[in-house]
Amino acid sequence: MMKKLSIFLFALIISLTVIGCQATANWEESDIFLVNDRQMIGEEGRFAILYDVLNLYPDAGNKCMWYLWGDETELQGTVKVTATHEKDDESITLIHSHSNSLSPHFTADDHMVSELTLPKSGMWKLDAFIDDELFESIFLKIHEK
Repeated sequence: MMKKLSIFLFALIISLTVIGCQATANWEESDIFLVNDRQMIGEEGRFAILYDVLNLYPDAGNKCMWYLWGDETELQGTVKVTATHEKDDESITLIHSHSNSLSPHFTADDHMVSELTLPKSGMWKLDAFIDDELFESIFLKIHEK
């Protein structure tokens, strides 16, 4: 019985270590790409923010343009965007409940405008949810002052 418990605990520790390493290994800044000669960061053709106008320092107030691509049924619903720092488990809500009425802009099927202020430097994961289901994520680096 003691041997089985020891094997189980060892397997559990190894599994949690592997999961933890996988979760932090992908925290790299998202791709930057061009749309109508404007730099965007995110997943091209899916979810991005206008990048070339952002002030990427802690507590810098930014007017942020968010862009979503997808079919009409996929994009209908309430949008919520949260931000999580690479070293914290707590997330900050950036957009609480934007009712999506599909407002195309540039090549995107929908866009929104909000404030984007992140309180400290480092890598941030910005998660977009539509009706509480994860739509896509952007990884954004905030630089030290």
